[in-house]
Amino acid sequence: MSEEQHDAQRSLLGAWALGACPPREAAELEQHLRDCPECAREAARLRDAAGWLSLDEPLDQPGSLRQQVLDWCLARRPAELPVPAWGMPYTAETAKLDALLRDLGPEEWQEVAELPWHGGTERLRPAEVLGRLTAVDGVLALALGLPDPVPATAAAPVPPAERRVPPQETAVPAPRVPPQGGPYTALTARAARLLADQSGLPPQSVRSRWRRQTHDLVRGAALAPQGSAPVDLGFAVLPLRDAFVDRALECYVHGEDVARAVAYPYDPPAPQHLRQMVELVVRLLPRALAGLRAARPEHAGRPGAPAGSPTTDGAVGGRRLRLVVDGPAAGEWLVPLDGPEAGPPGGEPVASMVLDGLELCQLAAAHRDPDRLPVGEHGDRAAVREVLHALPLLSRP
Repeated sequence: MSEEQHDAQRSLLGAWALGACPPREAAELEQHLRDCPECAREAARLRDAAGWLSLDEPLDQPGSLRQQVLDWCLARRPAELPVPAWGMPYTAETAKLDALLRDLGPEEWQEVAELPWHGGTERLRPAEVLGRLTAVDGVLALALGLPDPVPATAAAPVPPAERRVPPQETAVPAPRVPPQGGPYTALTARAARLLADQSGLPPQSVRSRWRRQTHDLVRGAALAPQGSAPVDLGFAVLPLRDAFVDRALECYVHGEDVARAVAYPYDPPAPQHLRQMVELVVRLLPRALAGLRAARPEHAGRPGAPAGSPTTDGAVGGRRLRLVVDGPAAGEWLVPLDGPEAGPPGGEPVASMVLDGLELCQLAAAHRDPDRLPVGEHGDRAAVREVLHALPLLSRP
């Protein structure tokens, strides 16, 4: 065998160890392993390491083992469908949530997680949280030409006698009636239909549905053409790249909700992923400010400096706030406060606000109290308070 052929066979070892090698290539490689002691030793080492990644084992192995195996594979055979940078936060957060779900026992699937949002608090079991995530992620699926996981009409409840539930699993209960207070959006209706459809299924079946969809979405992100259709998430119509980041943030927040309910350790997003989430929240902040003014007219303008009044340099324009984000996602932005009707922002910022990036995202998810959040502020305190109280409006039920 030539050196080039040997290297080609050696490049397949990582995929073979993970059981991801096509049958024809696997057969050729196994024939090569019988004749090449060097590759056989490497194959045995990788197969042993890959055993830690078995789908039937808990996912809390030694920290870097999984990444070492994947890095080894990718160094020898680059990914055929590289995920774009804007799809990586979703890839990472869904994998992290799946690792948590993997470790849940039957009793933990029955724990109730609290999901705060700006209209109140939802109390859902983990499988119901997955149903909620699956339903909204389904909007991305539709934008990518994938099947919609949500049935057109709600399924009839399954009588207890007809439910096929393995002895060690407990069926997902029938969905509770969604709260009527606050906005009852089309996405809320989608979630209610899916929860009704999965009522009576064992939690692991619900997890499998969600997991399969996340894999399809990641593949769809890798294949998505430039200029893909925007995604209507109810509160906003976002470009596909922003919609993926939004779903990553919601997956992280609700994953942490479930982790808190079952006392499971849960890490924050990686710094580069958190930065994308922070940037999205900042871009959506003017929309939240407009929503705050629509709901609370007293926030429509700052006393003594109405929108469109002269700025410190004599120009006419809207006010701005300097937002400084600290921590791993550090950055600085100038946020327009008065909306497009006030004209282009001008002059010096009326206030500055400093807070941690993760806390900014938690506040945007209504998981923090805006009046108790540690914030550094300077200048117009009313403008700072306005921004803090607007951010939770980006949360949804």
